[in-house]
Amino acid sequence: MFSKIRSLLFKLDPELAHTLAIKALKFNYKPIDNIKKDSSIETSVFGKTIINPIGIAAGFDKDAEVYNSLFGLGFGFVEVGTITPLKQYGNPKPRIFRLEEDEALINRLGFNNSGADIVSSRIRLNNPKGLFGINIGPNKDTKNRLEDYLICLRKFNELSDYLTINISSPNTENLRSFHNQNELDELLNAIQEEKQTLKSKILIGIKISPDIEESNIEKISELLLKYNIFAVIISNTTDRNRENLKNINKLEKGGLSGKPLEKKSNILINKFYKILKQKVKIIGVGGVDSGKSAYEKIINGASLIQLYTGMIYKGPNVASIISNELIDILKKEGIKNISEAIGTKN
Repeated sequence: MFSKIRSLLFKLDPELAHTLAIKALKFNYKPIDNIKKDSSIETSVFGKTIINPIGIAAGFDKDAEVYNSLFGLGFGFVEVGTITPLKQYGNPKPRIFRLEEDEALINRLGFNNSGADIVSSRIRLNNPKGLFGINIGPNKDTKNRLEDYLICLRKFNELSDYLTINISSPNTENLRSFHNQNELDELLNAIQEEKQTLKSKILIGIKISPDIEESNIEKISELLLKYNIFAVIISNTTDRNRENLKNINKLEKGGLSGKPLEKKSNILINKFYKILKQKVKIIGVGGVDSGKSAYEKIINGASLIQLYTGMIYKGPNVASIISNELIDILKKEGIKNISEAIGTKN
C-alpha cells in the first residue's frame, strides 16, 4: 500500500506529511497482523525481553502521541521526544527537507514539543505497551540548561524504562558543548545526584553526535563507565557529510540523517564498542532500512537499533521487514540469537 501512495506523500511538504502520518496512527490505526516472532531476534535489555532489537528513534513521535501504535507496527521498543521542560515552537518553517536521491533528510526542527507537563499527563493516561524511552533536552531560551535536564528527570523518571539525555542535536545552539569532558562530567554528576535524591532507579542513556573528535571517544567512554550510564545512542544527525550528496537540499542548514550517515555511524559504534565492550549498551542509529544495514550495526557493536528516516522511505512496515530479513541472515550465518553477533566484526 505504501509503495502505491509514496509518490503522492512525497509531493506534500515533509512536515505536513509527518503530521498526517501521526494523525493516521492516532485515529485510523490498524496493527500489522503478520509480525513474525522468532527466538533468534528476541532481545533482553533494560530488564525486559522484546520481540526484536529494532526501535523507533526520538524525533518521530515527538509529543508521545502514538507510541502504542508504533509497537503495533512491529517495533521492539519506542523512544519519544525530545521533550523540554516548557512548550516550544522550534525553528521557523520550512525546517524538514527530503533528499530523495540520497535517501536522506535534513531537519532543523529545534526541539518543537508541547512541554513536559502536557506530555507527562498524556503518558499517564496511556500506559506504554512495550519497552519505552523518553528523550529529554533543554529549552532554547533557558538560563540553565543543566537544570532543564533535571526538571525533565523529575517529571519523567517514573514514566519510562529509560531516559535519554540528548546532548547532540545540531539545531540547538551550543548544545553539543556537553560533549566536552568537564561539562559532561558536571551534567552526569548532577543527574546521578538527582536520581539519588529521588531514589530513582531509572536507566540513563546518552545520545551523542557523530561529529565528535577522535580524541573525545575515550574521554566520553570514561565518563559513561564512571557514572554507570546504561546506554549510549550512536548517533544523532550530522551537520557535515554534504560533499557527496546529489539533491540540491544538501545546501539547507540542519542535521542530516539517513543513508549518508550509515558508514560514519558504524565506524563510531565500532570505536566505542572496542572501549566499552558490553559494559554500556550501544544503540545504533543512522541509515538503517533493511536487515543487512541493521546487522552491520550489530556486528560493529550495537545491541539495539533505532531508525526514523528509514521509515520515511520504506514505509510503516519497515520494522517487520527488517525483522524478517534479520531472521534470514542469522539462519544463514548459523547464529542462534542475535546477541551472539554483537561486536563480532574485527
